[in-house]
Amino acid sequence: MRKGLILFLVCNLIIIGFLVNFLFTLITLLFEDCSADAIHSVDIPAPNSQLIDSRPQLIPKIIHQTWQNETIPEKWQKAQQSCLDLHGDYEYKLWTNEKARDFVVKEYPWFIETYDSYPYPIMRADAIRYFVLAHFGGIYIDMDDGCNRRLDPLLSYRAWVRKTIPTGISNDAMGAVPQHPFFLRVIENLQTYNRNWHVPYITVMYGTGPLFLSVVWKEYIRWGTTEEERVRVLMPEEYNKNPWSFFAVYKGSSWHSSDAKTIFWMGQHWLFLTVSGFSLAITLYITGFWIYRRLHFRNTNYTEQPSPWWWPRREAAVGAGFKRLPKHEV
Repeated sequence: MRKGLILFLVCNLIIIGFLVNFLFTLITLLFEDCSADAIHSVDIPAPNSQLIDSRPQLIPKIIHQTWQNETIPEKWQKAQQSCLDLHGDYEYKLWTNEKARDFVVKEYPWFIETYDSYPYPIMRADAIRYFVLAHFGGIYIDMDDGCNRRLDPLLSYRAWVRKTIPTGISNDAMGAVPQHPFFLRVIENLQTYNRNWHVPYITVMYGTGPLFLSVVWKEYIRWGTTEEERVRVLMPEEYNKNPWSFFAVYKGSSWHSSDAKTIFWMGQHWLFLTVSGFSLAITLYITGFWIYRRLHFRNTNYTEQPSPWWWPRREAAVGAGFKRLPKHEV
């Protein structure tokens, strides 16, 4: 009996260890506040400040955006134009579906099979933004992110992303120098995370989207980085919360389907769901352990002297229909 119990416990520990290892990055991501790499308000000169010109400009003056063709939907034309108007001295690259695929074929042919296999167009749009930042450097901006001020202060960081809610980082506005090690790491991991989870929102988010980027980023910073490898994080106040913030958000999320509402609700109640999940797991574990002991109890020869810690004892055995034994034999 003791061997069977030990085997049961070992199997459960192995399963728990596997799950913890598999989910470790996601669990730690829930408690990540990005404070260690945050770009704070005091770090950024005010618009039109003379201090802007005194800062180094490491990221090249390139703005990247993606759309399926050259015709931008009317609802995003104002957002696009706001960035063009404020950055006349920047190079502007609009990556259409055709241009993006041609670029991958020419520069990264090892990825074209994965690129073509993505089940949703937004996944190719996600992937190409990582590749062009790793290759050319510059700043990527989603079509539904208009520019509220010049982006020059953000050129002083070798790489930056923005914090998102409830946790992690987003991929709708990012900047980097060419060949930055973080974005090289990102494009290397795209094939590893290319799985179909049969839920569109999860497949996109964890395959190429913000959750994928957040997991890779969390693993990237886990053991520390040098200053040249560091990825700075633009906080919400500097993203779009104030008049001096860099971006103005327009209506977007055109790829979201009906499953997104459920995921958004889960994101808003992540703490409740996390606690409930652990509670359910513990309950199932205890229930399984109890069932195991009851089944083992029924097959145990109670004429043998039980171990001191064994439960149920004599009274339970009688209640289950076993012959009552003299006390000195129990």
